[in-house]
Amino acid sequence: MNAKAIVVTSGKGGVGKTTTTANVGAALAKLGEKVCVIDTDVGLRNLDVVMGLEGRVVFDLIDVFEGRCKLRQAIIRDKRVETLYLLAASQTKDKSSLSEHRMQETVRQLLEDEGFDRVVIDSPAGIESGFQTAASAATGALVVVNPEVSSVRDADRIIGLLESREITEVRLIVNRLRPAMVKRGDMLEVDDVLEILGVKLIGIVPEDEQILVSTNIGTPASLEEGGAKTSASQAFRNIARRIRGDEVPYLQFDERRGFMAGLRKLFGGA
Repeated sequence: MNAKAIVVTSGKGGVGKTTTTANVGAALAKLGEKVCVIDTDVGLRNLDVVMGLEGRVVFDLIDVFEGRCKLRQAIIRDKRVETLYLLAASQTKDKSSLSEHRMQETVRQLLEDEGFDRVVIDSPAGIESGFQTAASAATGALVVVNPEVSSVRDADRIIGLLESREITEVRLIVNRLRPAMVKRGDMLEVDDVLEILGVKLIGIVPEDEQILVSTNIGTPASLEEGGAKTSASQAFRNIARRIRGDEVPYLQFDERRGFMAGLRKLFGGA
């Protein structure tokens, strides 16, 4: 992806946007990029917790917007990776404090003045002011979808809104795939999701209890030395590589016979 500012969105809550933001942002930083992840879920912030940085938040996004601090004072460097930073959402401020203009200016400053290579923006659920603010500064988008009908329907709506904003680099992450359920016909196949949404795939992340464990302890799985042993953490690392333009084969899951033919057809055997 050429996009330097990427919004992570879905339309539906609970599909794994925040986990995706933390893991993809961390993986990009591990690959050498200077990355700032931004939480725009005012009043319900979680990105700082998922990244294990909640105890270090002093100033937040709304403090920057309203001029109570300088941007440089609000961004927190992750001590585990020298090039990974967080700009947290406000836990208490009203959503009326959100501003598309200020968001655009904040992202511009990060990229142009502070020298970041990439800004990854965690969008709140829904299509109201939080999403509009998050998307306003983005030139690319990662749409996170679970392989279930309600999630796909909401993703379809959000893709239309992204396209109306002329965000042309929209890529799909199919998250929490359960190969056994796909094989039984109890879960949508990846190629069905792609056909419905008409968006290019950038990653398939299987259901993995280690992701839940890493979230609870505040360490993105893509940062853990042992993370490569889990298929989900490797999937997030692969997504980061694809964002950077690398050709990376898609992970093969032993139980995926039900839709492997479709994947081979779409991706030339990858």
